[in-house]
Amino acid sequence: MHVLIVEDEKSLHQEVRQFLTQAQYLCDSAYTHAEASEKIFVNSYDFVLLDLGLPDGDGLSLLREARENENQDASFIILTARGALDDRIKGLDLGADDYLPKPFSLLELLSRMQAITRRKFGLKRQEMTFGQGFHLDVTGRTLRHEGNEVVLTKKEFDLLHYLLLHKNRVLTRLQLGEHLWGNVLEDDSDSNYIDVHIKNIRKKLSQYAPTDFLETVRGIGYRVVQPENQS
Repeated sequence: MHVLIVEDEKSLHQEVRQFLTQAQYLCDSAYTHAEASEKIFVNSYDFVLLDLGLPDGDGLSLLREARENENQDASFIILTARGALDDRIKGLDLGADDYLPKPFSLLELLSRMQAITRRKFGLKRQEMTFGQGFHLDVTGRTLRHEGNEVVLTKKEFDLLHYLLLHKNRVLTRLQLGEHLWGNVLEDDSDSNYIDVHIKNIRKKLSQYAPTDFLETVRGIGYRVVQPENQS
């Protein structure tokens, strides 16, 4: 998942970035209001971790601006030393998904991000079932079929997980590349980078069960099709 960290305290910024990178998140950095505003306008993020006390502007105005961007449906978590009740209320009223005052535990931050993901996509647990007998363990980063482990590379796992989160929704190759690996396709829209990974996923899964749930939408991208009550 693609995360933008907006924090001007460099030591904390790097600590959060390193921790989330180890937890398999793709992280971008912004240290100022202006830098964050530009990145939010250009890119789509799954999470924005937002400090309110930025050197060149208020984080709340950045949140307001982002919510007016129709292409930005990121989940916002406010990270700030400003613990006043009115700041919390303003942030939540503007569309923040959570509020974590400093100092905070990195493990708690990760737990809250995972909880937001579960709520956002209607998941009851950190395991996702799909197809005919496949089980994807998000926390353990493993895929199994009736007790047999299906070995995926990191990129294959991330791609399959992201498609499952957005089940029944068509995702373009550009969207998939941007959310999972940064703007790797920006200068090469005809790249088969995503196609190769989809092909490999299908090949590995087809050894255990049909993969007709993973559909190619010609000229656009891919989608996972499954009943709404399956998660």
